[in-house]
Amino acid sequence: MAEIMKTITSIHDMTTWARDRVLNRESIGFVPTMGYLHDGHLSLVKRARSENDAVVASVFVNPTQFGQNEDFTVYPRDPDGDSEKLRSGGVDVLFIPEADELYGQDYETYVELERLPLPLCGKSRPGHFRGVATVVLKLFNIVLPNNAYFGSKDFQQLQVIRRMVRDLNVSTMIVGCPTVREPDGLAMSSRNAYLSPVERKQAICLHDALMIAKGLFDKTETDASVYIKAMKDRITEESDARPDYISLVDPETLEDLPTVKDAALAVMAVKIGKTRLIDNMSLAG
Repeated sequence: MAEIMKTITSIHDMTTWARDRVLNRESIGFVPTMGYLHDGHLSLVKRARSENDAVVASVFVNPTQFGQNEDFTVYPRDPDGDSEKLRSGGVDVLFIPEADELYGQDYETYVELERLPLPLCGKSRPGHFRGVATVVLKLFNIVLPNNAYFGSKDFQQLQVIRRMVRDLNVSTMIVGCPTVREPDGLAMSSRNAYLSPVERKQAICLHDALMIAKGLFDKTETDASVYIKAMKDRITEESDARPDYISLVDPETLEDLPTVKDAALAVMAVKIGKTRLIDNMSLAG
C-alpha cells in the first residue's frame, strides 16, 4: 500500500480505516507490540508485509498484564524510534491508543482461560495472561486483522492466544514466528535493556541451557529430570542467575513431561539480577 505510514490514536479512526480495507477485500496483517522495538519485532513486520495487502502495528504498554510489583512504570519506551522502525519496515498504520480509551472508566470485562495460563509464567505472574488475552481480543476487534503475528519466544502467550481464538471463534489467523536471537544466542527482548554489561554476559546461560537440553534429546535421553538438572546446573553457574522455573512440557497443553519422547518443549524463566528473562526451544526441531 502507501509508502507513508499513518498514525492513529483513536479506536473509532482505527476501526473506520480497517472497515474500509475489509470492504475493499484487502487483507490486514497485524503485529501487536508493547514497543521498544528490536529485530525480533521487525521480523514479524516483515512477515506480515509479505503476506498481506495492508499492515497494522500497535504500540501499547498494557497495564492489565503487569502485576502490582512488576515493571509497568519503568518498562522501556522509545516512541520516536519505534515509529521510525515501523515506517522503514513498511507498516501502513501505527495504532497507539491511550489506556483510558482502551479501558475507560469502570471497566470490568476480561477474558480468562481456565488451564493454559496456570503453569510456567502463570505461577509467578497471576493475572498476567488474563490481561494479555483481554487486550489482544480488544485489539482484534478494533483492527479486524486477517492474520496476527506473534513471536515464539513468548510461547505460553502464543498458546493462550491461539486457544482464545479457537474457543471464542475469532476469525483471525494466529501466525507464530521463530525467536530471533543475538549472535551469542540470547533471545531478543525489550527487557534485555535492563541488563548491566556483566549481567548481559551471564544471560547467555539461558541459550546454553537450551542447547544442553537439545544435545540430550539428540542422544535419546528420556528422563526429564536429567534434562532439568543439566539445565539448572548451567544456569546456576552464573552468580546473578536465579531460575524461576525450568521445565520440559507438552507444546500443546504446557503440561510437564516426566518422560521425553517425541514432541517436547524446553522452557524456562530466569532472573539475571533483577531482570526476568524467558526462553524456550523445541527439542524435536
